[in-house]
Amino acid sequence: MMQLSDQISSASPPEEIMLNTTGNDIDEFRNQVYSTAYSMFTVFGLVGNCFALFILIKTYKQRTAFHIYMLNLAISDLLFICTLPFRVAYYVKRGNWLFGDFFCRFSSYSFYVNLYCSIFILTAMSFSRFLAIVHPVRNLRFLSVTRAKWACIGIWGFVTLTSAPFLMSGSEFDSTTNRTKCFELSQNNTSVNKVLILNYISLTFGFIAPFIVILVCYTMIIRTLMKNSMNKQKASRKKAIRMIIIVLIVFFISFIPYHIQRTLHLHAVKNGSAKQIVHQKKVVICLALAASNCCLDPLLYFFAGENFRRRLSTMRKQSLSSMPRD
Repeated sequence: MMQLSDQISSASPPEEIMLNTTGNDIDEFRNQVYSTAYSMFTVFGLVGNCFALFILIKTYKQRTAFHIYMLNLAISDLLFICTLPFRVAYYVKRGNWLFGDFFCRFSSYSFYVNLYCSIFILTAMSFSRFLAIVHPVRNLRFLSVTRAKWACIGIWGFVTLTSAPFLMSGSEFDSTTNRTKCFELSQNNTSVNKVLILNYISLTFGFIAPFIVILVCYTMIIRTLMKNSMNKQKASRKKAIRMIIIVLIVFFISFIPYHIQRTLHLHAVKNGSAKQIVHQKKVVICLALAASNCCLDPLLYFFAGENFRRRLSTMRKQSLSSMPRD
């Protein structure tokens, strides 16, 4: 275990390799895409998650297990969104980091914490919905608020600890361009083989395994819903179907392209064939799509959240009733 930890600690994050682009054309493309995308994600992600977090906190007394998962998902997204303006400034400055070495490390670290916290929390939410629909009586005790809290504590602890190696690589001054670089690979001190080890560990345990769990849960949910068409369960069916659609959208837009392209790019770097402009542009787009999950997650709150819209309506009625009347 210590040997594996040492290997991971000496490796730069896969994100840095993906951002290691050369040439004026690809640099200009990268700066434009990231500065534009991160600016949009900051605005829409901040509005969506702050609004959702406000409602979730105001109605915390009515909390359920699903409520706890949504609350933690919103917090994870907001922590990442807070680093996006600094990324925007970096790419607007054409790759010049102005905010110190520690914050460079933290910004890279927050990307991975948000990425894998989102995946694991979505997996926990999907598993909870599976238990509620497929085995509603037998596993009722697993749907408690206390167990959801412990699940979230476990997710945060696991992800923050296993992502700690991403704090090892910080900013680096480039004497040729007279700029301080961040999120980029230093070819002088990084072994691509070690980064490949890190990539496959995160790919296997942070993406493939959770995605398999989600697919199995959704398959069982759909089979159960198709067998049972009772009218009294229409609301539950709609919420389940909306959740399935939204979670799969998040995976197919944000997580799947990023993990596939990251792996392909690492092998291309290892084989010395990662300099094609088209290949590098795919890397840029996939990384931007991975960051977009902070804007897509709020869709869960509004369309698949347990009683979210009812709570919002109740709050609105209470605020209107408390207003002074003539």
